[in-house]
Amino acid sequence: MNHALTMNGAVRSCLWALSACLLAAAAQAQDKPVYRCPGNLYTDAFSPKEAVAKGCKTLEGAPITVIQSQMPRTPPKPAASGGTSGGDQVSSDAQKARDADSRRILEAELKKEEGALEALHKEYNNGQPERRGDERNAQKYNDRVAEMKNAITRKEADIASIKRELAKLPVAPPPVTPSTAK
Repeated sequence: MNHALTMNGAVRSCLWALSACLLAAAAQAQDKPVYRCPGNLYTDAFSPKEAVAKGCKTLEGAPITVIQSQMPRTPPKPAASGGTSGGDQVSSDAQKARDADSRRILEAELKKEEGALEALHKEYNNGQPERRGDERNAQKYNDRVAEMKNAITRKEADIASIKRELAKLPVAPPPVTPSTAK
């Protein structure tokens, strides 16, 4: 029985302490009133005279939640691209030289890819490539044939892509040779 009285006493002490904290918080909140001023400004920094002078009204009993605003994002500035911005104009001769270099590189790449495609077609042998020594298993042979067919399809797509890029470039004038220059 004595134990039960001690427990009730502990609960009472705790409740008294909690009540005292709540009363202290309420008293502190009453020391600094919060004002709502024109322009949707909420502050507790003004004295009562300043608040009246600025047209602020006292808020009583209403909880206030303050949310920090974010700085507005500025759109990223576009990066200067070669030749399209106002100050970075490329001369006509320089652009023609670039186009000629691009064409020369793409034509060399096209020639290399066409040679590789020809070699793949030769090895593929219309779907009947020669069997290798390690391909006693029919599935291994069929897998290699399927890989070769896929490689040919990829190579054809690469060649088509290079041809599209070449078509985008301006047509280069034929090179001037001593026999054509008169």
